[in-house]
Amino acid sequence: MNLLDSVVTQAAAITAIRRDIHAHPELCFEENRTADMVAAKLTEWGIPVHRGLGTTGVVGIVKNGTSSRAVGLRADMDALPMQEFNTFKHASKHPGKMHACGHDGHVAMLLAAAQHFAKHRNFDGTVYLIFQPAEEGGGGAREMIKDGLFDKFPMEAVFGMHNWPGEQVGKFAVSPGPVMASTAEFKITIRGKGSHAALPHNGIDPVPVACQMVQAFQTIISRNMKPIDAGVISVTMIHGGEATNVVPDSCELQGTVRAFRAEVQDLIERRMQQVAEHVCAAHEAQCEFEFRRNYPATVNSAAEAEFARGVMASIVGPDNVLVQEPTMGAEDFAFMLQAKPGAYCFIANGDGAHREMGHGAGPCMLHNPSYDFNDDLIPLGATYWVKLAEEWLARAR
Repeated sequence: MNLLDSVVTQAAAITAIRRDIHAHPELCFEENRTADMVAAKLTEWGIPVHRGLGTTGVVGIVKNGTSSRAVGLRADMDALPMQEFNTFKHASKHPGKMHACGHDGHVAMLLAAAQHFAKHRNFDGTVYLIFQPAEEGGGGAREMIKDGLFDKFPMEAVFGMHNWPGEQVGKFAVSPGPVMASTAEFKITIRGKGSHAALPHNGIDPVPVACQMVQAFQTIISRNMKPIDAGVISVTMIHGGEATNVVPDSCELQGTVRAFRAEVQDLIERRMQQVAEHVCAAHEAQCEFEFRRNYPATVNSAAEAEFARGVMASIVGPDNVLVQEPTMGAEDFAFMLQAKPGAYCFIANGDGAHREMGHGAGPCMLHNPSYDFNDDLIPLGATYWVKLAEEWLARAR
């Protein structure tokens, strides 16, 4: 691998920062300690800082030369509301909070790049270092944009990166087009009529209505959508009843919907509502249907994805830059890609062997209580950020 000496020599110090962040996880829009640490390090290295976008966001501004050109690099900062199972020294000190998705490592990689930029400004233009809050469900990217991220800091393109367990360290993946799905949540309340369970004819039982509804939703995927489109409807919660001998008055379904295209999400919402209302009507029950859209699909622009692939190949070789297989997971970097050209890539996090302890065989997957970011990625991720920014600002428009 063609790593920058300056980031390799500072890797141990940045690792210590990463582990400190891991030990002190903060949930969305609560990243005050993390933001303070990021701002303090940037300031220490002579990088001007703007704070407060999206509540706790931090933007570092690295300028050199006279060019008005600019590029943005983004890392997310928040943790998850999970209990950590790890027992190593840097395990979470806050019960019920954990860096189980590697955002601590994302911060560390961008900080390592920032430290290099502070000493070696081998570019003409501006690099904006975007430390974003609230990716895990809070839409921090959207909130930073609402607060003027791209107005205050105009940039030609913006790039993001996420660690991805399962592949050997030293590999990247990037592709044009949709790489992560849109996400929506639904809640359906079926209102029936309670009765004694031994006399069901005296009531309207919402439970079999809910069961029919769950089965019928899958025909939307298999019979209403084009077979070449991708979509997911997952009913993940069913709540109804309090006693074994009572038919309940109501039953509630909740779950998630994923898709890569807005038109598919529109179709799913429309058909779900029709199915829910008509199944209820067939059983003389009432239906309350709620559908809330959260994140749009993450769609890489073709030119920027190809540019990123070239930078990766120069670091790890073309054979180690993989096709980015789309995932039905969601990512709020999608909002930034709706506003600016850019690309969101994956950096391989290894097979889990870096963990001091683990629960089960194989790679330690994201959102797993025994997850830990692989610190071997820090110099590689930082090198990618540096070379990406330098080469972007050096390229002809």
